[in-house]
Amino acid sequence: MLLKLIVIILLGLKCIYLHTFTITYTEINGETIARIPEVSAVATLDGLQIDYYDSVRKKLIPKQDWVAIESRNIWKDYTEIREQVRQINKINITVLIRSYSTSFSFSGVHVYQRMYGCVWDYKTNDSDGFDQHGYDGEDFITLDLKKLRYNSPVPQGIPIVQKWNNDSQQLQLLKQYCEQDRIDWIKYFLKLGKDALERKVSPLVSLVQKNSSSPVVCHATGFYPSEVNITWLRNGEEHYEDVELGELLPNEDRTFQKTSTLSIYPDEWKKDQYVCVVEHKTGTIQKNLTEDEIRSNKSKLIVRYIVFTAALVTVFLVDYLLYILHVSPDNWKINQYFCVEEHK
Repeated sequence: MLLKLIVIILLGLKCIYLHTFTITYTEINGETIARIPEVSAVATLDGLQIDYYDSVRKKLIPKQDWVAIESRNIWKDYTEIREQVRQINKINITVLIRSYSTSFSFSGVHVYQRMYGCVWDYKTNDSDGFDQHGYDGEDFITLDLKKLRYNSPVPQGIPIVQKWNNDSQQLQLLKQYCEQDRIDWIKYFLKLGKDALERKVSPLVSLVQKNSSSPVVCHATGFYPSEVNITWLRNGEEHYEDVELGELLPNEDRTFQKTSTLSIYPDEWKKDQYVCVVEHKTGTIQKNLTEDEIRSNKSKLIVRYIVFTAALVTVFLVDYLLYILHVSPDNWKINQYFCVEEHK
């Protein structure tokens, strides 16, 4: 649901000019795996991790040199804010457990997660925000910033939503936070990390196929920033049937990769013209689906397969850990930062 929510927000703005700031909190109640903190928080800007906080160290740790050097004066205040939010979240998970448990039992491991932030278009100055709460891997409460109303897809969330929606003062503060305060933070970080955050790297696009009867994968990799749009055209018109869009995955060099898979028989794409279109901040790249195009990439397929498999193994390990914690990775992919931090 959260991924769909952010996609909807992005569709309302021009992706090429967007900057996205996100903070994700994870609170675990119950006996956890050794060394995993009860509370952790990660902040990212345009997919780049800025800081990390957890309840064991109880301090904010900068993840970029330009943040650590230039933000010393405000780091203490920022740490205090994280600690205040941690205390609020601790109350939230207690309420959630009671809402879901008819016997008010606190046994077992339960996970509360909150992801909030904003999307800002620096060309038009348009902005939008999101505030998503989850419990044990399921969507619990979401914010509609335009209407300034919280919504819940489950009965257990209705009483909480009603309470929050009646707090008009808090809703106005949240609106100010999303529309002004957080935008100021984005501008501040963009100024500090201009070279890292505003760099542009074009994607390398290839059409690959395991064998003649396998689906065709349009693979874009090595690009930065992370915003990218991959579509298929059939005879000049957008084609969505039999198309599966892959997740955005990070590369070790802080660039990104993404795939779009077209599952049709060779006879079909030989009689019609199919084109993979990759739109990125650096420009648009088109690859015509032909045997020659695929054949030219076969020699590179093994290398790309190894790189792609390594990324999938990383995601598998993250998903396995989230499975242990009873968290659905579909809704909370952002928690890979949390897991990586604990495995260093």
